Amino acid sequence: MKEYYSIVMIGATGAVGGEAAKVLSKMPQIERLTLLGRRENENLKGSSITQHVIDLFDPSSYQELLTGHDIAICTLGVGQPSKMSKEDFVRIDRDVVLNFASSCKKEGIQHFELLSSVGVNSKSASFFLRTKGELENGLRELNFNRLSLFHPSMILTPENRYGLSQKLTLMTWPFVSKLFVGNLRKFRGIPVDILGASIAKNTTAEKSGVEILEWSDFNKWGK
Repeated sequence: MKEYYSIVMIGATGAVGGEAAKVLSKMPQIERLTLLGRRENENLKGSSITQHVIDLFDPSSYQELLTGHDIAICTLGVGQPSKMSKEDFVRIDRDVVLNFASSCKKEGIQHFELLSSVGVNSKSASFFLRTKGELENGLRELNFNRLSLFHPSMILTPENRYGLSQKLTLMTWPFVSKLFVGNLRKFRGIPVDILGASIAKNTTAEKSGVEILEWSDFNKWGK
């Protein structure tokens, strides 16, 4: 088991990514945490943290920044997919991530973590789930020594970020979640801080191969 880890991450300005980075910055096993994005997260501070503003659509803008890391994390995602064209969604949610993962593989990174979604399937009738399924297929083909795929259902944030529809969802989902029992527990909502913490803490587990993490796993790692 390694004593210390170096992690590079995209998506730390988002709700889940911010929570994951916050936990990582306090973990003694993480000696270096490199955050890459279109802007810095001003709320994240710590001696292990270095932030770089990059062009996510141009791997050459960050390729050299990947050198020397053990683990890569991607929590990048589109908050409101319905507000953009399908082409733009694919470009951000699939292509940017695959380019990042390919660049990580070239630099010898062994473990890749992805924030994905419950129900992903490259043959799904849902455009959203199909695109994410295509992304996961592409990541599998890169043959990382370890690939961690996080599959949350509804992510419960303390604040309403996207208007009335999210407000209603945040109000009702904690009660709806209780209806999901047995094999349906994976559809339960998960608080953003627990999900973020599970992404962070899972990095130090000694595992290999492809793993899919769902609601019960989030609660195991995140609490």
